[in-house]
This record gives sequence, structure tokens and C-alpha cells, in this order.
Amino acid sequence: MKRYLALTGPIAVAIYCFLYLPIIAIVANSFNAARSGYTWQGFDFRWYVTLFSDRAALGALHNSLTLAAISALISTIIGTMLGYGLNRYRFPGKRAFDGFLHVPVYVPDIVLASSLLIFFTILRQKTGWMEPGMATMILAHVTMQIPIVAIIVRTRLEVWGDRYEEAAADLGASPGRRFRMITIPLIKPGIIAGGLLAFTLSLGDFVISFFTAGPESKTVPILVYQRIASGHTNELNALSTLIVAISAFTAIIVALVQTSRRYQDD
Repeated sequence: MKRYLALTGPIAVAIYCFLYLPIIAIVANSFNAARSGYTWQGFDFRWYVTLFSDRAALGALHNSLTLAAISALISTIIGTMLGYGLNRYRFPGKRAFDGFLHVPVYVPDIVLASSLLIFFTILRQKTGWMEPGMATMILAHVTMQIPIVAIIVRTRLEVWGDRYEEAAADLGASPGRRFRMITIPLIKPGIIAGGLLAFTLSLGDFVISFFTAGPESKTVPILVYQRIASGHTNELNALSTLIVAISAFTAIIVALVQTSRRYQDD
């Protein structure tokens, strides 16, 4: 047993190195004066200067942030209502509906992306709507994000139960007042965590975005994929570093929200 425990530390270090060394290499090479990241030629900000003068890259970054923000906002609102309804109400077929809620989470991205592409294509042929672009990408990302937000919000509701709402009802509070004054504050950490997680997933998504994007709606993952074939430069590392920084900042906020939630629960 002691021998196995002694191996725990080195194994953990190896796993963390495997996970984070590629990210560290990208961040480090974004400050590399060399054109490619294969040799180190000194510390330089030239690739960030080049990046911020690249209209295509800035446009892709703008599209990624816009897509992530709008889809996260929509999915947070709908996912919160869905999670609340599944937790608080009973209706015919609830068990089956609850099971289908998890399907988009488990289904591979390529299956979801191809099915959405087929759906948008058929709808465009029948109605003339849904040309590939930002609108189709937002709808696709919302489809991916709603179950995640609903599951997080529902879990939060299950932790608290309905005892506080029942107490407020006994004191004469209306359903709307109970929802505003009791339910929303209790599940607010879950709503924030779900929304930020949806934002992060959207920001880094490639498969679904690639299948539903139009010529003027390239995101950062799509731009990196297209440019990597023509020759990797540290400009792409600088762009990737910005995405990593935004994602890390969002993850930190989620962790802080989760920590505050545990303190409140205790």
C-alpha cells in the first residue's frame, strides 16, 4: 500500500504536465520573437501587435465573444426556467423528458452538429430562412447549452428543496414574490455558474460552429483551423492565449461562485 501511495505524487505531476504543458507552450511562444514556435529567439510582443492589426483575427475574436455572450444569455434564461419547471412541477411524461434532457450532453459534438446542419438545410429549403451565419450558430450553441444550465440549476434547487418557499407562502407571499425574493437568490449561484460554463463552452467550440457557420461568421477556433494549414505562426499563439485568458478568467469566477455557494450551504 505504501508503494502505491508513493506513486500517487509522481502520477499526479505527470497528469498535470500532460494537461497544462501544451497550454504553457502556447502562451510562452506567443511572446517568442521567432516566427514559429520551434526555436526561442527572445521575448517580444510583436505577435500581439500583429494580431491587433489583423482585421480577420479581430473579427473572429469579436464573433466568438458575441456568439458566446448571446448564446449564454439565451440558454441561461431558458435553462433556468427549464430546470425550475422540472424540479417544481409534475406533468405527464416528465420522466421521459428528464431523460431526453441529458441526450445533448452525452451525444458527440459531431452527431449534434451534423443533425443541426441537416435541420437548418431542410428548413432553408422549405422556408428560405436559416442561411448559415451568426443566427444559425447562436441557435446551435443554445441547443448545446440549455441542458447544461438546466441540470446545474435543477441540482441547486434540489439542494435547497422548497421549504423556504413554503414558509414564505404560509406568511402570505404571492407566487411571484416568492420567486423573486426567495427562489432567485437561492439559485443565483447556480444560474451564474451555468451561464459562465455555457459562455466558456461556446467560446472554445469548434465542431458545432464549423458546421453551422457562414462565410462572414468565422470564430477563433475556425480561423485557427484554417490558418494552421497554411503555416503556423506565433500570431495564432497570441490569439489562442487571449482565448485561454478569457476562459481562465471565466473559470476562476465559476470557482469563486461555487466556493461562495458551499459557504452559504454550510
